[in-house]
Amino acid sequence: MRRGAVRSVVMAGLLVLLGGLGSGVGNARAGAGPEADVAYHGRVALDGARLRILLVPENEGPSALPNATVRLRLSADLADRQELAEGCARAGLREVVCETGELPLHGRGRHIGLVLRLKEPAAEVVVRVDTWWNGGATDRNHANNEHVVLALDTGDTYAF
Repeated sequence: MRRGAVRSVVMAGLLVLLGGLGSGVGNARAGAGPEADVAYHGRVALDGARLRILLVPENEGPSALPNATVRLRLSADLADRQELAEGCARAGLREVVCETGELPLHGRGRHIGLVLRLKEPAAEVVVRVDTWWNGGATDRNHANNEHVVLALDTGDTYAF
């Protein structure tokens, strides 16, 4: 009888502890984590084999984020050697990822400026912008952080 009572007390304590740690036990919302609405605005310009990108990450909240990662996917291969901005890394033949830095509530992250060299000149390049990692937060509005931009080889700037 005593073992059964001790086991029940231990199990009850574990359930309380797990519920407090966000396991979802006893609280359906406990494991949901923070919510943040990350958005990207910027410009893209193509000139021969050179693609210029200026990107500004923003956070509309309701929670601040210590960091997030934006992904840029291109329709053309990147040249083998690139000089990337600080906090950016090549993630494949046609992909670059960059950390946004801190995204305060209703604020902007660091401005990300890239000059990417293509393997060969292109008449047009499609640039897809999206969030690769959202700092562990939930983002219910993807309309402002997923963009597809067509840049023509005119040197003109295309905004998103």
